[in-house]
Amino acid sequence: MLEELFKHQAQLNKRIGFDPEKLHDNFDPKVAGEWLNNYIMAAANELEELRNCMYWKHWCAEAKEGRRFELHDLQNARVEVIDLLFFWISMAQCVGLSAQDVLELYQQKLKINQKRQDDNYSMSGKTEDDNKNITLKRDQR
Repeated sequence: MLEELFKHQAQLNKRIGFDPEKLHDNFDPKVAGEWLNNYIMAAANELEELRNCMYWKHWCAEAKEGRRFELHDLQNARVEVIDLLFFWISMAQCVGLSAQDVLELYQQKLKINQKRQDDNYSMSGKTEDDNKNITLKRDQR
């Protein structure tokens, strides 16, 4: 299913001027960076719209009633999450990831996150050293 989403997103992105297949075939870090920045800004806006589906402001009447962070617009929250998925897939495409690549990297990162939990993960001892071995098999050739 993820492959289908990536295919549809690539088609949609082509309509607005970003061709992930062309970028994949002839990687240009400047083009990738420009489009990645566009999608980062768009995703940041969607996160704000998602947060607005809750009573997050500590000074609002709902927060004072003990309802801070209550989700008050479930329908719109669901749509905002899907909007984030659109931009997330686009960002993955900007850095040359396919649906299969995402699955491969996710599985590697999941093991690290599970190990961190097993080892009583702590912010004070945090490094990114365990992430440095997360790589695509195709890049190891």
